[in-house]
Amino acid sequence: MLHSFVHDGLKLAYADVSHPGAHNTPVLLVHGFASSIAVNWQQPGWFKTLGDAGYRVIAIENRGHGHSDKPREIDAYDTLKMAADARALLDHLGIERAFIQGYSMGARISAFLSTFAPERFFGMALGGLGIHLIDGVGLPIGIAEALERHDPENITDPMQKMFRTFAERNKQDLLALAACIRGSRQDLTREAVATIRVPTLVAVGTNDPVAGSPHPLVALMPNARAFDIEGRDHNLAVGDRTHRAAVLAFYEDLRAGGL
Repeated sequence: MLHSFVHDGLKLAYADVSHPGAHNTPVLLVHGFASSIAVNWQQPGWFKTLGDAGYRVIAIENRGHGHSDKPREIDAYDTLKMAADARALLDHLGIERAFIQGYSMGARISAFLSTFAPERFFGMALGGLGIHLIDGVGLPIGIAEALERHDPENITDPMQKMFRTFAERNKQDLLALAACIRGSRQDLTREAVATIRVPTLVAVGTNDPVAGSPHPLVALMPNARAFDIEGRDHNLAVGDRTHRAAVLAFYEDLRAGGL
């Protein structure tokens, strides 16, 4: 069941699932572009994996997505605004510290948030985003153009076609998503990434050209490690069994060391 809260004038949907008798250490999940809580986290098995291990699973539905409000103004989607939404959810729930986990765009949002609110996080898991956190400014602008087209049958670029199909399948607002692509083109510099001291796991599929390699990104960070999701592309890496196991082991190691 989804709940909602209001931040920055927008109604934002979220899930919050805890388990009686468990340690209930909170994990905040931030989904990827054109996705949703259900598609990014529930269906691929993250709620079950984390819940079975005793974690309190919290997930935000990003502005412009799913059951959250969907402004069509480009400036509504500055990455810092979406990062502030995620922090506001923790405030709304009265949670001082949590693990944070993001995939693709959600990983970018999480990384930005870790630069201005590191004290809120025990650790961070970035999935589906490697060195393109720095070398890129989000998804190619051509995806926005594909979302705005009235003749989707004539889209020939494979990545544009993939995201258009994905957005339509998930019943998203295509114009809100196009505004999201255009508005969230802020980047992090190498210098900014080097200041991220939150313990971090960066997991990327070995067949994922969207994300960029995790290894050069990890090399810039003082407290990070990489995990290769073997044989997976950007879509299939999300719920890969080895990915889920690696993230869970990462959290458990940090919990064992004392939070």
